[in-house]
Amino acid sequence: MKIADCRVIVTCPGRNFVTLKIETDEGVTGIGDATLNGRELAVATYLTEHVVPALTGRDPARIEDTWQYLYKGAYWRRGPVTMSAIAAVDMALWDIKGKVAGLPVYQLLGGRSRDGVTVYGHANAETVDEVLTEVDRYVQLGYRAVRVQTGVPGLATTYGVSKDRLFYEPADAAVASEATWDTASYLAHTPGVFARVRDAFGPGLKLLHDVHHRLTPIEAARLGKSLEPYALTWMEDPVPAELQQGFRLIRQHTTTPVAVGEVFNTVWDCQQLITEQLIDYVRTTVVHAGGITHLRRIFDLAALYQVRSGSHGATDLSPVSMAAALHVDLAIPNFGLQEYMRHTEETDAVFPHGYRFENGYLHPGEQPGLGVDIDEEAAARYPYRPKALPVNRLVDGTLHDW
Repeated sequence: MKIADCRVIVTCPGRNFVTLKIETDEGVTGIGDATLNGRELAVATYLTEHVVPALTGRDPARIEDTWQYLYKGAYWRRGPVTMSAIAAVDMALWDIKGKVAGLPVYQLLGGRSRDGVTVYGHANAETVDEVLTEVDRYVQLGYRAVRVQTGVPGLATTYGVSKDRLFYEPADAAVASEATWDTASYLAHTPGVFARVRDAFGPGLKLLHDVHHRLTPIEAARLGKSLEPYALTWMEDPVPAELQQGFRLIRQHTTTPVAVGEVFNTVWDCQQLITEQLIDYVRTTVVHAGGITHLRRIFDLAALYQVRSGSHGATDLSPVSMAAALHVDLAIPNFGLQEYMRHTEETDAVFPHGYRFENGYLHPGEQPGLGVDIDEEAAARYPYRPKALPVNRLVDGTLHDW
């Protein structure tokens, strides 16, 4: 069997997605996700100009060799564009291998380590009273874990708070919009939010919060300490991860668990954080970290240091990535949580899939391969629309982490 053809499909059923479809000379096809939010066409061009020409004629069964070829052969290694492109190829090849074997991908990864994948949803609202209603909505839907985000008094907009409660999409304009941030107001407001939520829902519900890289290490340490009475499952992305030593300072001051990694692209981005046990959950994702092959390497390293997975799963991942993530989640021994933001009906129609949500768990299904496809006719009805992620400034106008 040889790779006969590859197509890059860009579609926007509510938001932009980049999909790679690989066809073999025996008629077996596989698909992979290459979406990089706000930079989709950069990855599509990388695939079209540099990756696809190198795939024709290769043996699709040689997944590891192809991964190494695309990574080492590029010379200019790593980075979100390169690793998202490699991820798309990797996912598609695992999809093909599963279809050839007649097995779902998780069986090829060693079989089930659990019966279902625990996921968390996003409860967000401007006020605390409103967010309590949103948390309750997720509890009624069967979720066992909920991320909580509220507006900050005095700020016009706040990360994670949207008009549409289910389908939050921060990429909101062709040219980046600008938001304003004030750390002091945020630090004063947030502990009270979780006091209310924990009081309303008791100790059993897993609660999470995303800081979104906006604090310094000592500010993050202060926030983590102030949240300790409310027993969060994790405090996500408290600081920018380029300064990994900063996490050591956070660790010295708080026992609130820390999760980080959705912007990581390789195992080397999180090696120190894992091996020095500076984090509790690694949030690398299948599409931005080189596909199933490399994501498994990251989680295997993490398992040695009692760090669990907590993969990113927002709507900037297509259902192809969600399916791939679920197969990994089901198989690894050190699974923690999986983020799950539901896609729109239009997106689900473009990407028919077999995974399903039941009682707080996602199940990848038993279809051979990844269990997801792309309806190319439906995809063609939703052309690409330029969308950029916002930028963030302090009250005095200084550019800040978004």
